[in-house]
Amino acid sequence: MAGMTLPPLPLPQSPEYARACAALGVPCRWAEATLPGGALLRWQVQARRLPLLGEVALLSRGPVTAEPAQAEAWLGELRPPGPLLLNAEGVSVAALRKAGFWPLLTPATLALLPLGPEAQMRAALRQKWRNRLTRAEGAGLSLRRLPLHGGHWLLAAEAAQASARRYRNLPPPFLAAFARANPGAALVWEARQQGSPVAAIAVLRHGRMASWTTGVSTPQGRAANAMNLLLWEAMRWLAAEGHEQLDLGILNSDDSPGIAHFKLGTGARLHRLAGTWLRSRALAPLARHLPKGLAT
Repeated sequence: MAGMTLPPLPLPQSPEYARACAALGVPCRWAEATLPGGALLRWQVQARRLPLLGEVALLSRGPVTAEPAQAEAWLGELRPPGPLLLNAEGVSVAALRKAGFWPLLTPATLALLPLGPEAQMRAALRQKWRNRLTRAEGAGLSLRRLPLHGGHWLLAAEAAQASARRYRNLPPPFLAAFARANPGAALVWEARQQGSPVAAIAVLRHGRMASWTTGVSTPQGRAANAMNLLLWEAMRWLAAEGHEQLDLGILNSDDSPGIAHFKLGTGARLHRLAGTWLRSRALAPLARHLPKGLAT
């Protein structure tokens, strides 16, 4: 029955993510429940040790279900043995406050790109993005797709870029662990010009969804619009392999307006999360009585 089907699993809720975490010594626990009406609900948590709080269960981008109202009811009945840190997916602020969660971080907005027939995806591209793609297709770039491995130049380049621009991303050791734990699920698309690499992206595959995690381009690559071509080729290949969505990550229009504009140019849809929340026995009674302005 249709109600038994789960939506595509975000990366932190996927079995592939759990295997990578286990390889790094951070085990995950997952469970499923059948809700009233037959809908499935899935959640996956990992244990983290934080200052002052001790061991905390982290539930990121979950719980996952096709029935958000049922997820809210489930949260209200949840009684974790210790503190629970929740990066909520598809849950309202009112439900989180009612369930005794305390707000920590304001909501983030993601760019989720629907994948499908090539003509449909190309038509969804914004005009400037499509024009850059057309120029890249005629720029004489040679492309190749290959499995990600720990020694690929992209990982070192990404680490240097993240340090220089002061942003946080999935660290290269995690990407390498994901590749080892999930053979064939971590891929690199690389562009070369006259034999030298000028740009590359990394994509992690997890069920019906995939996540673009990393991208680096040299000045030559930017001049040739190589990132447009790499992402387009990844979109085409992932769609042909049966993936339904490509998660392009967080949109940060304040600090990185150019990257946000690039992501939205693909035809991606805005997907707002509910923020990061903490539930503990000590804070739960206070959280229910927070002024509304403190919980948004």
